[in-house]
Amino acid sequence: MRWLVGWSSTAAGIAGIGSAGATGYDGETLHPVGSQLLWGDPDPLWAVGDWRPDEVRVVKADADNRIAVLGICGASDEELRRALFTARGGALRHLTAWPGSYTAVVQVGRRITVCGDLAGARPVFHTPWAGGTAYATAALPLADLIEANLDFGHLAALLAAPDVPAALRDTTPYEGVRRVPPGHALVLRAGAREIAGYEHVASLAVAAPAADPDHAVDAVRDALVEAVRARLAAPRHVPDLDPGPVPGMGPAERRARRGMPVPGIGADLSGGPASSTLALLAAGLPGRPGTLLGHGTGAGERLLAVTFNDLAVSGREAEVERAGALAANPRLHHVVVTGAEETLPYADLDGPLTDEPGPALVTAARHRARLASGSADHVTGHGARQVLDAHPARLADLLMDRKRRHLVRPVAALARADGSVMVPARVYGAARRLARTPYRAGLEALAERLMRRRFDEPKGAVGASLAALTWARPGPAARWLTGEALAEVSVLLQAEADRSGTGALRPGEHRARAALARGAADLRVLEQAAEIRSQRLHAPFLDNQVVRACRALPEALRVRPGARSSILRTVLEGAGVTDLPPGWGAPSHASSAAATRAGLRMAADPLLDLFATPLLADAGLVEARVVREALQSAAAGAPLPLDGLADLISLELWLRRLLSRRGTCWTGTPARARAVPSGIQPRRGALASGA
Repeated sequence: MRWLVGWSSTAAGIAGIGSAGATGYDGETLHPVGSQLLWGDPDPLWAVGDWRPDEVRVVKADADNRIAVLGICGASDEELRRALFTARGGALRHLTAWPGSYTAVVQVGRRITVCGDLAGARPVFHTPWAGGTAYATAALPLADLIEANLDFGHLAALLAAPDVPAALRDTTPYEGVRRVPPGHALVLRAGAREIAGYEHVASLAVAAPAADPDHAVDAVRDALVEAVRARLAAPRHVPDLDPGPVPGMGPAERRARRGMPVPGIGADLSGGPASSTLALLAAGLPGRPGTLLGHGTGAGERLLAVTFNDLAVSGREAEVERAGALAANPRLHHVVVTGAEETLPYADLDGPLTDEPGPALVTAARHRARLASGSADHVTGHGARQVLDAHPARLADLLMDRKRRHLVRPVAALARADGSVMVPARVYGAARRLARTPYRAGLEALAERLMRRRFDEPKGAVGASLAALTWARPGPAARWLTGEALAEVSVLLQAEADRSGTGALRPGEHRARAALARGAADLRVLEQAAEIRSQRLHAPFLDNQVVRACRALPEALRVRPGARSSILRTVLEGAGVTDLPPGWGAPSHASSAAATRAGLRMAADPLLDLFATPLLADAGLVEARVVREALQSAAAGAPLPLDGLADLISLELWLRRLLSRRGTCWTGTPARARAVPSGIQPRRGALASGA
């Protein structure tokens, strides 16, 4: 895991600060383990982990004015220097407008600005420390620094209402460690902190100006091309091109045997629209998109395209066939990775400790099997659904704008899927109720649902759309929480409703942004859980400029059936790619659900053992008996929400990895903090090893 960490003290001469660190216990200097110092006192900044040299840039105007950019950033050093001068006046948005995915830190005198991203894939965390503020791009190091306890209220909200920002607020799993919301920056002035938004947010009562659909799609194409080009243009720093002699093996085989990726750029290639769009864009751009010459792949300068074919479940044949047709491109070298029982979800529950919990923990081995055959820089289509698709609640936004005619296509598609003539009236009625419901009333309704344990929702595609036509809804794991945990989240939501103002987003936009933040957080956990040595995962759809371009798409365009594949087909046509195979863009969620259920059946016994004495029960969040019964029912084929079980299981795994952890992220921490606690006490548990 790679992260950025620093702090801002209250004064230049604060006691204990010196030598780019603070005096810890027993006189030991406090600084991050495995770090490189980017700049020193009185407000030091470190990069921690295996950052590549091309991923860390520091540009200085003078000793008191400098900017650090970590990650893939399309700005030149001269552009960074100009941005530094602009930032002296307090401007922020231009720091987030370059292609790529990065974190920018600007120091102007004693003022430090740390910019988060719009999606939440590159978050910023902060906590009070030593009279000032410590900040980082990971929460666990800050928890280590202040010896934080677990925040069980946050964990309860994460299970009860994971898609509701009012439930999660700005908290993290660690007490005292806070998260900067997406689209905001952390501004520190001599230790004092301020959270500043850098993106315009439309009022609930004022509709954004209507955008021309053609120009909006062109902007999406330009943003995606620049996002991919930023990855291709970045200098390739690939350590250990040949990991060492192994008899009878070439360099590529030796790298694969040692779990190292092939040098160069690669991409996921499936029959779906998102990943294949990025693969075709990367292959079509001039330059050297793919693997380096002479490394045993036979790919030459072609892009390495990886397709995962799960042999343990059926339903992916058409997608794999479409991927093969796309791979006929002469600039693509296609690799099909076959999955088996050992790559099913839940098959391998061992893995590294991630910064935060997430459902990707139960599928990490499955993703790692695919990524192990990828390149050192691997492009994925994660985030496309969240930034391009229309959340069903956007139908209410259209009604608020008096654009009723744009509801005809999506409602007709739902009616055809359901086969009922009553669907249009039901959907229209639900959308109208949501358009007339204030945000506060929506939170109060969710609080009441949790308190009364009302989790039943309509079934099928129409039922899912009707259930989504609300300001907020319970999470899929909420039904298995204890009454005490649900009551705590309900009280929290009621308090947030009392504090809510009138300037909230429109319901559809609000739900779409919440879904994007949840998807970005899940991807961040996946990156850490399935990490391959010397490999970087890239998700261009979550870049700021791509998110901005997608948000400018008209809602009337979004709500059309098949809007995502239609938009991406137009993007590819604009880039010169027209020969797409029949069926391209067809959804393939059924095979994913089948794999999840198959993995749950295979891993039923280990999962029952996991919940024999669960830490979640010690914390008062669930009852072990209730979860075991749910696992047995799901393994037998009962129609239970499998994503809710994934949330429960992944959180239990994360807690166990956290409490078995040895060591700390910092030097100079007390020896007592390195002991492993015997368990979790409800609302009073301390983290292991320095947190």
